[in-house]
Amino acid sequence: MNVKPSENAVLHGMSDYFNEIISLYKNQIMPTKILLSGKKGIGKSTMAYHVVNYILSDKEKFKYDLKTQTINIQNKSFKLIQNNTHPNFFLIDILNDKKNIDVTQVREMISYTNKSTFNNMPRIILIDNVENLNKNSVNALLKIIEEPNENLFFILISNNEKPILPTLKSRCLIFKINLTFDQSILITNKILKKNLLDLINYDLISYYNTPGEIINLINFSKDKNINLKDYTLINFLNLLIENGFYKKNKFVKNILVNLIELFFLKKFKINKERKSLLNFYQNFIQKVNNTEKFNLDEDSLFLELKSKLLNG
Repeated sequence: MNVKPSENAVLHGMSDYFNEIISLYKNQIMPTKILLSGKKGIGKSTMAYHVVNYILSDKEKFKYDLKTQTINIQNKSFKLIQNNTHPNFFLIDILNDKKNIDVTQVREMISYTNKSTFNNMPRIILIDNVENLNKNSVNALLKIIEEPNENLFFILISNNEKPILPTLKSRCLIFKINLTFDQSILITNKILKKNLLDLINYDLISYYNTPGEIINLINFSKDKNINLKDYTLINFLNLLIENGFYKKNKFVKNILVNLIELFFLKKFKINKERKSLLNFYQNFIQKVNNTEKFNLDEDSLFLELKSKLLNG
């Protein structure tokens, strides 16, 4: 099932946040810089695309349906954004082969904002994964958002589990996006159009899962012909590590790390030697971060976990 934010025509679980932003816009008091902060997969990007479509399709034949909070896929703006050809929309995101958002991407955006428009519609800059802006990118961005051109809006999206520079945060109106466990399950069920527990062993579900994380896990299992009902947490972790499914696959690696965190949480609750377990967990997470930062070997890291804890 599709979880690409730009293609999600229905908005789930974000009504309060969405309505607040739309109210600001309708009353002509929406700040020119908004930061949507929350856990990965919670629905921030999907909501951002709905805000963008509401604004840009306002005068179109099939404009945004505010009552049902859905995008009419026949509207012109939706189609143009899918093709990356909308004249009033510019996207910055981390490229597939990169670890950071490069300064050249920001410079391209600045060049775009300096061009004249053929209509009086607002222009919107959407910057996803802003935690991946490097120092040069942030400095270049700060220059343009300090005094943006007229009728220009910035929507920034960040994973709150990773830091962003205070100088950038301080210039934005911040929306802290949160979902309860029950809300995440309800949203997931609506997207799946069936009961999640009919597809997955409850042992694999964390109280900190987001709908996006769960959907990615289910998509992965379908791709690999894995029946998630048949696997406990430990068995599934062993499967992922033994087969090296995480290699060169960012989504699977995120799934693996999230499930490992769930494993530690469950083990911590029943383990008497909590201090040593906590130390192992902290060291492990630090090593995970280092493998990403310095492009280090991941195999030995996960195999060490498997031999010391999973099969211990």
